[in-house]
Amino acid sequence: MMLTAYFDRYATDYSAYKQGDWCYEDGCIYRGLTLLDIADPDGPWSDHLVRLVNAQIAPDGSLAGYTTDEFNIDNILSGRALMALHARTGDEKYRLAAERLALQLERHPRIPAGNYWHKLRYPHQVWLDGLYMGLPFQIEYGQAFDRPALIEDAIAQINSALDLLANPANGLYSHGYDDAREQQWADKTTGRSRDLWSRALGWLAMALVDIRELIGPQKSLEAGLEAKIADFAARMQNHQCEDGRWNQVTDMPDLKGNYAESSATAMLAYFYLAGARLGIAGIDAAVGRKALDGLLEHAMHKDASGRLVLDHIVHVAGLGGFEGQYRDGTAGYYVSEKIAADDSKGVGPLMMAVAETRRSEGEQGAIAKSA
Repeated sequence: MMLTAYFDRYATDYSAYKQGDWCYEDGCIYRGLTLLDIADPDGPWSDHLVRLVNAQIAPDGSLAGYTTDEFNIDNILSGRALMALHARTGDEKYRLAAERLALQLERHPRIPAGNYWHKLRYPHQVWLDGLYMGLPFQIEYGQAFDRPALIEDAIAQINSALDLLANPANGLYSHGYDDAREQQWADKTTGRSRDLWSRALGWLAMALVDIRELIGPQKSLEAGLEAKIADFAARMQNHQCEDGRWNQVTDMPDLKGNYAESSATAMLAYFYLAGARLGIAGIDAAVGRKALDGLLEHAMHKDASGRLVLDHIVHVAGLGGFEGQYRDGTAGYYVSEKIAADDSKGVGPLMMAVAETRRSEGEQGAIAKSA
């Protein structure tokens, strides 16, 4: 089928995002391959995953370009592939590498509420992105190595972050929170950034559904997450475009320069599809299928060489100073960032969403429509 060939070609040709250094961008592809392998164990996904991860890991578990003292929460995401490969193979190098990441989390700076700083270079800040980067790995590690305190801490962190980042004006969640109230992008009263960015909400969506799958419905209910996930799903559905996608700036469809953004749409497609499979009340798989169909119809096309690509992916967006630019968290900033094709932050979540259709519907659904 078309997407099977596309993903296989993409993984075959994939070059590590940062000259081979351990990073979250690669982790998006690793996670996509992991889920495709669960859905389609006879496919090439496991071989791709092993080859790509092994290129970044030494026998002693050291990771290419990784240093603990950078205290970058983004670097934790790829650790989920280490957990999957250790569970499958028992190879000690994967456990040793995962242990390095767990040791980072033990020492990682936190705000007084208990949440991890996003990065050492972004002190006192909690971003939605970081919830997906760090917390599901922490839960998996705690479950695998009998560290229940890690699981409880991760649940406490997701709840705390939702409280800190909740925006009463729109019922959703701001991209970032500055506990120090020092950043130009942060409201001096609330500490929150100003406008909604859909990929940040996509990172949150994937964190929520993955945490829910890991801890199960009863613990999710006891922790108060079940209702929060359902509420989030209902509110995001209200902002879905007619063609199934979500705009770069979530709640401003008439904003000049706003556009349907592919990575957020793929992340949210995964959220609705996985949430429906898990039986979370109020989550409708049809919302995810509509999103996936919208991507296939409007964002996938052939480039000049005749190769299929996924387009309309915002290359990068954030908050604060970066490469000589100050990112102020406004709608105007978010629509100013460059757009890329086939960026891993879009393709990885697309793999995840398609894997969900295969798990739930076999060869039916959106992937069948693309044949």
